[in-house]
Amino acid sequence: MALAYVARFATSRAKLIAYLDRKLRERGIAEGEEVDIVAIADGLVALGYVDDAAFAGMKARSLLSRGYGNRRVDAALRAAGIDEPTRDDARADADAAWAAAIAFARRRRFGPFAGEQVTDPRLRDRQFAAMLRAGHDARWVRCLLRLAPNAEISETAPD
Repeated sequence: MALAYVARFATSRAKLIAYLDRKLRERGIAEGEEVDIVAIADGLVALGYVDDAAFAGMKARSLLSRGYGNRRVDAALRAAGIDEPTRDDARADADAAWAAAIAFARRRRFGPFAGEQVTDPRLRDRQFAAMLRAGHDARWVRCLLRLAPNAEISETAPD
């Protein structure tokens, strides 16, 4: 069951353990039989079938390319059971996170990607909140939302 799961899905060690635990509870095991789920997961890690660092990097790149910020990436990796040093390695540098903020604003037509300047404070607040929920830095969100439509955007993250 474990091998079939890792063959089909990219996963972390913690997600594999949770999956195996759930499946064994659902299907039940024979009376008096013990299954060492952690040993099975550790064996697949030792064989290289499960790699938390590779999973974290893939997940971080995927979320950043969809426009999510570092806080959202960190939350997703924490939920997948990735330890803190591996999460730190997977998180993007400032320029990649800034590019993700720009991609999110472009996709949602916020700030310089809006057809016209947003003057309604409630709409501006909703846009600001949406970008914060996506995990972007509040300073960067303010910078983006202040820009006029079709304004020039710097490739490097603001300080």
